[in-house]
Amino acid sequence: MTIRALCITGDADRPTAASFVGLRRAGIDLSVVRTHSETANEALHAAGVPLLDIPVATRLASAGVRRLRAELQRGRYDILHLFGNRALENGLRASRGLPVRIVVYRGIVGNVSFLSPISWRRYLNPRIDRIVCVADAVRDHFLNMRPARLRIPAERLVTIHKGHSLDWYTDPPADLRALGVPPGAFTVVCVANYRPRKGIELLVEALSALPEKVHLLLVGHMDSRALHRCIAASPAASRIHRPGYLTEAPAVAGACDAAVLPSIKREGLPRSVIEAMAYKTPPVVTDSGGSPELVVDGISGLVVPARDTAAIARAVRLLYDDPELRNRMGAAARERIRTHFRIQDTIEQTETLYRSLVNT
Repeated sequence: MTIRALCITGDADRPTAASFVGLRRAGIDLSVVRTHSETANEALHAAGVPLLDIPVATRLASAGVRRLRAELQRGRYDILHLFGNRALENGLRASRGLPVRIVVYRGIVGNVSFLSPISWRRYLNPRIDRIVCVADAVRDHFLNMRPARLRIPAERLVTIHKGHSLDWYTDPPADLRALGVPPGAFTVVCVANYRPRKGIELLVEALSALPEKVHLLLVGHMDSRALHRCIAASPAASRIHRPGYLTEAPAVAGACDAAVLPSIKREGLPRSVIEAMAYKTPPVVTDSGGSPELVVDGISGLVVPARDTAAIARAVRLLYDDPELRNRMGAAARERIRTHFRIQDTIEQTETLYRSLVNT
C-alpha cells in the first residue's frame, strides 16, 4: 500500500530536508509545502519531492488554510506531518473532519501547559495521533505533566532522534584568525542564537576563571542587551569574539578545541553540538533536556549541572590541561554521531510510524 503524506515546516534544516528525501525514496508518496529555506527547497526539488505553494507562514493564515484543506481533500492524504507552531495550528484547522492522521514534531522540552489555551490548540489537541519527540527528555516532560488525569497517553508519544550524516561535514576546519582569534589560542566555541535559556552569560562568567590562553567564540545571533552588559563587565572581555551568524558554523566548530552549550532549561537535541561532535570537537553540555542523551559523560564529552558556572569552568579546564583526553573524547564524539544519530535511522523510524498509523 502506498502512503500519501503531506509535510509542512518553516525553515527546514538539513536533517529535516534529508528525511523528506529519504522517505520519498523509501516509497512514501510525500509532498512538502514550500519552506522558507531556498536551500532546502532546491534540495527537495532536485530529489523529486513535490513542493506545494500554500501560504501558511502566519499563525492564522485563513487563505492558506482554505487552500490546504482543498489540497488535503483533493490529494486524499493519509498523513499530515506538521513541524512548528504555525504549521500545527493551520494544519489542525485545515484538516478538521477529514480522515487524515496527524503527526506533529516537538523539538524542545516544556513550554506546554494544561492551563494554557494555546497549548490545547497545539500539542494538547486530542486530534493529534502522534507527537514525534526529538529526545526522550521531551517525551518524559509530556508524560510527567500535572495533573496526571489530563496527561497525554503514552502511546501518542514517540521518540525519534533527528539524525545526521558524517558526509555532510567534509569542509576543512575554518581559519579562526579571520574571526579575530589569535594563533595558538585554546578556543571554546558556543554556537547558538541568544535566548535566556541558553545560559550564555554563565559561559562568559566561566571564562574569567580560565587561563588567559582560553578564548571564547560566540557564533550565532547574539544581539542582547543583557549579554552585552555581561561581556562588558567581564575581566576576560578581550578574549570573547562574536562574529555573528555564520553559514560555515560547523567548520568553525571543527577548528575549535572544545564546544560548550551551557543551556539552563528546555534543551532538545542541540544541532550545534552534533555538528561539533561530527568534527571531533569534544563537547561540554549541561544536564538540560536531551543533551545527556547526545553526550555520554566522560566518554564522548562532559556533562555538567545546569546553572553551574564553576562546573563549566572545571570541564573546560580539564580539556585544556589534557590534550590526550581531548583527542580521545573528540574521536568518541564523532563515533557516537556515526552510530547512534544516523539520518537513515530517522527515515526508517518515521516510515515505520507512518505505516503503523495507516494500518490501524
